[in-house]
Amino acid sequence: MTDFPDLVPQIRARAPHLRGRLLSNQPLADLTWFRVGGPAQVLFTPADEEDLAGLLAALDASIPVTVIGLGSNLIVRDGGVPGVVVRLGGRAFGGVEVDGESLRAGTAVPDMRLARAAAEAGLDGLAFFRGIPGSVGGALRMNAGAHGGETTDVLVEARGIDRRGASRSFTHAEMGFAYRHCSAPDDVIFTSALFRGRPGDRAAIEAEMERVTAAREAAQPIRERTGGSTFRNPDGGKAWQLIDAAGCRGLTRGGAQVSEMHCNFLINRGGATAADIEGLGEAVRRRVRETSGIELHWEIRRIGIDAPEAGR
Repeated sequence: MTDFPDLVPQIRARAPHLRGRLLSNQPLADLTWFRVGGPAQVLFTPADEEDLAGLLAALDASIPVTVIGLGSNLIVRDGGVPGVVVRLGGRAFGGVEVDGESLRAGTAVPDMRLARAAAEAGLDGLAFFRGIPGSVGGALRMNAGAHGGETTDVLVEARGIDRRGASRSFTHAEMGFAYRHCSAPDDVIFTSALFRGRPGDRAAIEAEMERVTAAREAAQPIRERTGGSTFRNPDGGKAWQLIDAAGCRGLTRGGAQVSEMHCNFLINRGGATAADIEGLGEAVRRRVRETSGIELHWEIRRIGIDAPEAGR
């Protein structure tokens, strides 16, 4: 594991009025569903938008900034993450407010909680969020979707803070949504989003959410140390079918395994390293390329650097 130089004194000198938690060499493994990976050189949990803007405006431009959410779709490499890792949470970023047919949610809100808030308000169209194991911020960044719905279907606007510390707002069109992608600038840290549903019957919406939950539990290894779907579906195809056809179901590397239940999921069987999991994913990509000629692209986000021994 990397032991990074302590940046906290430098940051506090440049931004003495920060109110959030600023921690040096903070372990990240327990913040991810895979439970692997090294530390953040600095982990910052801002008190609110103003606090986040204060850090970003004061931070030296040479120091990288990385944002993490619930860690459900994330591999933190074993060497850790240089620079500042920002993790939003608490009341400032974790609330949902309903106004008529609209919902404004902080980006730390779990997707399933957004679905529940919509159901309780009798708003249809957001039940698919019940099947996405992440937060609103991640859903914005990757146009997350499941069970026939996508973020683009219900988003009105998104707000955030850019690397200069300036507030930004993006209309639906300005988000530039595509399959598992948005075109908003990479340096923007989303802080809230406005969604719109349509009037519906609460009982019917809740029944749909139960159907989504049951389908997910039946098909995905959600009780394992896993992430979300590992690879994006290629045009006109299904990643899991290509992986299965390449003979990768159950394939292992170290403590990592391709799930027997759903082979577009990787699992930590216990004792896996991030290098095991990412290396297994690359082996799957190679086999699929060799057997089908199709290049799979990662859907799981990978951040940080390899441990020194991983490169020997």
